[in-house]
Amino acid sequence: MIASPLRTLVRDAEHDADVAEVAAEALERDAVEVVVGWPLSLDGSEGPAALRALAYADKIRRSVPGVSVRLVDERLSTVDAHRALHAAGKKEKQFRAIVDQAAAVVLLQAALDAERAGHTPGRVVEGPRTGRKPRHRGAGRGQ
Repeated sequence: MIASPLRTLVRDAEHDADVAEVAAEALERDAVEVVVGWPLSLDGSEGPAALRALAYADKIRRSVPGVSVRLVDERLSTVDAHRALHAAGKKEKQFRAIVDQAAAVVLLQAALDAERAGHTPGRVVEGPRTGRKPRHRGAGRGQ
């Protein structure tokens, strides 16, 4: 599998329209997992941005029951996206419009590659225990 972008959503913190769009897309595509960028600090700790990402991922989890939501370390994904865009011949001025989308592709591809190599990338966002078996292989931090 190769990651590819669909579109960039604008964050709607007031009404969560973006969460609803992610949920609709996941259901329409019969997704088994949604990957959310986890902006850890360079030392690997969770700062305020990482905690906001966790809360966002939890909103998605609650809006798509039965679909796993995984936080994946996004450190340096923007740097990698800039390199890839530069290598593709894009000019710096063109980066702004597509760098977030390119970084999301880098993040998702890294998660797919890690899974293919037998690693469990990131951390599954868990809700309250319901007694149901999860649809994913497991939780935990991957390397």
